[in-house]
Amino acid sequence: MQVLLLEDEPRLGRAVEGALKAQGYGVRWAKGLEEARDAFLELEPDLMVLDVRLPEDPDGGFRFAQEVRQAGYKGPILFLTARDTLEDRVFGLDLGGDDYLVKPFHLEELLARVRALLRRGAEAKASRVRLGPLEADLVGRAVRHRGRRVDLSLKEFALLEVFLLHPGRVFSPEELAEKVFGDVEKVGAVKVYIHYLRQKLHPQVIRTVPGGYRLGHEP
Repeated sequence: MQVLLLEDEPRLGRAVEGALKAQGYGVRWAKGLEEARDAFLELEPDLMVLDVRLPEDPDGGFRFAQEVRQAGYKGPILFLTARDTLEDRVFGLDLGGDDYLVKPFHLEELLARVRALLRRGAEAKASRVRLGPLEADLVGRAVRHRGRRVDLSLKEFALLEVFLLHPGRVFSPEELAEKVFGDVEKVGAVKVYIHYLRQKLHPQVIRTVPGGYRLGHEP
């Protein structure tokens, strides 16, 4: 699952980014509106966590949410703000927000809300993916191969999930490094984790093809 975080305050941004990554989510941290717009186009986020007040616009998070909703984004949006008036909460929800967390907050509550929003969104679009002998529960992060449960690490599952959600697409090593590790230079790690998946599932579960990798099928 990919999360777009818009937060200009460095200390809070680092804390939220670290907490989300520790749970296995891919995170793109944008510190301003232009950076968030670029990240939105590149990332295809499953969820967005948006600070409302930004240096360039006191309603920046609200306006960004309105922009992406108008562009057709249907994923959940969680607002972070110190503004706790009923008017602000209603305004944010009316613009397309799904939840509203008031600062200061505990990271445990943020993570619980993220899980709830992602679970709700995944259930709405079907939480289970089945391709041949491979079945994955995207919410429960569970994988079965020919009926046998296969235990995957957080990064292994995140990598497999990218392919399951786009079964016909070819991904370059750089794209996978960005989506799974948040760092386009970690192509070596991508190769290592593809090797792990092939060992645990099947040698042809991910095929090497011109341009990179794609989901494969057993012979």
